[in-house]
Amino acid sequence: MKRRPLFIFLAVVAVLGALGVTGLGIGWAMVCSGNKCPSLEQLEKYQPRQTSRLYAADGRFIAEIGLERRTLVKLDQIPKHVQQAFVITEDKRFYSHGGIDFSRIFGAVLANVRNRGISQGFSTITMQLARNLFPENLKAREKTLTRKLREAKVARAIEAKYSKDRILELYLNQIYLGNGAYGVESAAHRYFGKSVKDLNIAEAATLASLPKAPERYNPRRFPDRAVQRRNTVVELMRRASAVGDADASLASAFPLRLSRKRGGTSEVAPYFVDWVRRALDERFGKDLYQKPLKVFTTLDLDLQGSAERALDRQLRAVEAGQWGPFPHRTYEQWLARGGSNAPDDTVASPYLQGAFVALDPRTGAVRALVGGRDYEDSKFDRATQGLRQPGSTFKPIVYSTAIQAGRPPSYMVDDSPLEMAQLDPNKPWTPQNFDLKFWGPMTMRHGLYESRNMIAIRVGMEVGEQNVVQMAKKFGITTPVPPYPSVHIGSADVYPLEMIASYSVFSNLGWRVPPTPIVRVEDEKGTVLYKPEPEREEVLSREEAWLMVDMMKDVIRKGTAYGSVGQYFRIPAGGKTGTTNDGTNVWFVGYTADLVAGVWMGLDKPQTIMKNAQGGRLAAPAWTAFMREVYERKPTPPDWPRPAAITSRTIDAGTGLLHGPACPNEDAYTDYFIPGTEPTRYCPPRTTVVSKKNP
Repeated sequence: MKRRPLFIFLAVVAVLGALGVTGLGIGWAMVCSGNKCPSLEQLEKYQPRQTSRLYAADGRFIAEIGLERRTLVKLDQIPKHVQQAFVITEDKRFYSHGGIDFSRIFGAVLANVRNRGISQGFSTITMQLARNLFPENLKAREKTLTRKLREAKVARAIEAKYSKDRILELYLNQIYLGNGAYGVESAAHRYFGKSVKDLNIAEAATLASLPKAPERYNPRRFPDRAVQRRNTVVELMRRASAVGDADASLASAFPLRLSRKRGGTSEVAPYFVDWVRRALDERFGKDLYQKPLKVFTTLDLDLQGSAERALDRQLRAVEAGQWGPFPHRTYEQWLARGGSNAPDDTVASPYLQGAFVALDPRTGAVRALVGGRDYEDSKFDRATQGLRQPGSTFKPIVYSTAIQAGRPPSYMVDDSPLEMAQLDPNKPWTPQNFDLKFWGPMTMRHGLYESRNMIAIRVGMEVGEQNVVQMAKKFGITTPVPPYPSVHIGSADVYPLEMIASYSVFSNLGWRVPPTPIVRVEDEKGTVLYKPEPEREEVLSREEAWLMVDMMKDVIRKGTAYGSVGQYFRIPAGGKTGTTNDGTNVWFVGYTADLVAGVWMGLDKPQTIMKNAQGGRLAAPAWTAFMREVYERKPTPPDWPRPAAITSRTIDAGTGLLHGPACPNEDAYTDYFIPGTEPTRYCPPRTTVVSKKNP
């Protein structure tokens, strides 16, 4: 099996020897006949593919995007010990030969004849550069006579045109070093989380050990093997007097300290990075993968970390049975069985999943985004790509439609059974409240904070399904919302990102700003190529929005989110819990005056999460934990100022009319009105006190 490669090797040596001794131009012409070798003009025009780099809102580096992860650096930015590590390991006579190291050739011949096979090669740095610079002209990677001869020809041409420093610079910027990294700068970030200029001797030797066999010596997969090879490189450097004995000893004893980054993914916010990549791909196409764009994003690394921690802790608590028996496989059980090896990134994971989004409502800047529990296991982004029913988190859109239509928060609606015909006359639609009970007439405010389905359905039917559909579009919901009564309790699928971002209308007191992950994109010279400008749209008047905020504050103050949010979070905030009737989705979306955040939880293949699954119990605690951590570092935002036009009245909770001496004192509460919508009549005499759940 070894005789043919050895024969080819010896033939290459013989031809190269003849060409080296005689310098016959006719020999090179035969090698490169038919334009099989690149011209010097092609060498001049060569521009390696580089990666686009993403930065957080504060300028910190996040990730690279590109077909080849590569960032170019000048030779003077690469430390001498890094340069020496590669030269000594790959081509110790680099500075003395003309592209072909004939001394090395004959040494390789003796070694290979002795071993009766190819155990040692003779490619120089310049020959490696030639091979990798022009893969379209040198496609064959097997050991063939023509390929080696063409490499040699191109290497001689490179040496005739460029200085040694320029050749080394090109080589160090293009050499493949495993793990998707091309060039020393990219590899330094991939393996050590730092720039090449900051590498120590041990780290430089680790990188220099990789060109020989990037996968065999991959320090992530084979750390022991990588350290052994690294120490061999350190010893070669010591023998060449590139490092002293003491420095060599320290480098050989230095522990292998790799960054936390795994595989080919971003260590930081991988779902966010992937979302940015998709957005940029639509705008820039191939330039994204071939030019070194600088992408400044909206990501806040501190908020991202808080979101990841809050969501992960809550998902684990649910799986651990903190809110009752969890009937599905847990994430830890899935990992223990090896996780997913499926090549399809959209394959559903069998464990509880979640998504989390936080954004600045004033600009639409997305500050944190989590699209799932484990990007390595499932790259499907549930925040921006998943379609789920929003349940009761959709109800504020219904109530906003009613407020805009002139109904005040004190408007009375009956929480009583409903039955509506469907296509099948034998199966009428009979919606239920979560507790399967009916509480009778109540105010619209009360119906919202207690999340009574019958109230939302009746309010939506009164104002009209088409009007609710149009309002949803104004709020930024782009998915189809069918004009059926069931949409009033969140039966239409939405993207979690859009559902969460829609609450910016409330935080901004009426204005919607679309979510965006990008601040600007620059080319390598700093020229701004793209800078999205926030598109503000007024959806509700300031007065209408303020009424909705006040109603949604009650969700936290005394409603379905009191036990999980209101008891622990005292900063002025509004929000809404969400649970689909079959318990397959749980939500909480909430906001302050300067931050909107939302949580979704469910299984990828919709199933009931657990018995008595509720957004207030399962999802809201993650929101609370996130907000508490954020506002320990961030100044407390002010409350929303009440618009001057808003008036207040003392209302009777049992009738929605003005409270007077004829009504029980227990049912008196203060409500707010846009002028012209307040009640004008006092409540009639009544002896029965309404439910204690009323305002």
